[in-house]
Amino acid sequence: MEKRKIGNTGIYIAPLALGTNVFGWTIDQARSFEVLDAFVGGGFNLVDTADYYSKWGTGNHGGESETIIGNWLKKTGKRSQVVLATKVGADMGDGKKGISKAYILKAVEDSLRRLRTDHIDLYQTHFDDNTTPVEETMEAYFQLIKEGKVVACGASNMTPERLKQSLDASRQNNMPTYETLQPLYNLYDRHAYERNYEHICVENNLGVICYFPLASGFLTGKYRTEADLTKSVRGGGMHKFMNERGFHILRTLDKTAKEYNTTPAAIALAWLMARPSVAAPIASATSVSQLKELMSAAEIRLDEESVKALSLD
Repeated sequence: MEKRKIGNTGIYIAPLALGTNVFGWTIDQARSFEVLDAFVGGGFNLVDTADYYSKWGTGNHGGESETIIGNWLKKTGKRSQVVLATKVGADMGDGKKGISKAYILKAVEDSLRRLRTDHIDLYQTHFDDNTTPVEETMEAYFQLIKEGKVVACGASNMTPERLKQSLDASRQNNMPTYETLQPLYNLYDRHAYERNYEHICVENNLGVICYFPLASGFLTGKYRTEADLTKSVRGGGMHKFMNERGFHILRTLDKTAKEYNTTPAAIALAWLMARPSVAAPIASATSVSQLKELMSAAEIRLDEESVKALSLD
C-alpha cells in the first residue's frame, strides 16, 4: 500500500488514519480490539487518539481511548506496526488543561502510562491556549523530543495566526517545529481549511490529517430526512448539513459511488486522499464491517472528471 511521509519526519503513514474517539464510548474494549486488529491487519498504521477521549461518555473521566489502545498494544505486541498519535490541551477537569510547558510535561507521562509505551510518534496540541506563549509550548515539545518520549509534534484547532507564530518561533529558536496539522475538512466543510490553512501547510510541508472527513456521518448518505436523525447519537447534529448544498453533495456522491461500484463514504474519503495537501483523513468505525468500507477508499483512484464534479461548490 502507498505510504505517505508526514512533514519533514521519517514517519510514513497509510492514506487513512483510525480515529479512536469512539473507544470507551460507543464501543467497548472487546469491539475496539477487533477494529484495531482489522485496521493494522489491513496494512494501515496511523492510530489517532487524545487524552480527552472519551471524557464525554457516561461515567468516563478521560483517558479511556488511550487505555484501550495501550491494552491492545500490550496484548498484541504490535507497537512497531503502529504510528501512535495522541493530543494534549483539552480540559480534563480539576485544572488539567492547556499547553504550558509544565502541564505538557506532566500530561505526557499520563498518556505514556495509559498507552503502555515509552514513546509517542506524534504528540499534538489539541486546543490552543492563547495565554501561553508559542515559544513555551514548543520548548516543551523540544524537551520531549530530546528525551525520546516524542518523535514529532503537530497542531490542531489553532488559528492561522498562532500556527504561523509557532512555526516562526521554532525556526528562530532552532527548535523542532509542528510537522502536522489536524483540521476540520471534508466535502461539506471546505472553506476554512482551503482559504486559511492550506497555503500554510503547503508552504511549510505540514502533513494534513483531517478530522470529521465524513461530516460526522452525513457524507455516508445515512441522513437524508428528519426521520433519519434518530439513527445514531450524532443524528441531532445533522440539521446544519441538511440544505440544498448538502443534498447536492450527496447526489454527486451517490452518482460517483455508483460509477465506481462503491459507497458514498468511500468516495468522500477518496476525494480527500486525492487532495495534494492531505496526507490522510481520520475516520472512526464502530465495527469491522464499517471499517472495511472505509479502508476500501484507499484502493479508489478517482479520475479527473470525478474529482472536478465532487469539488464543485
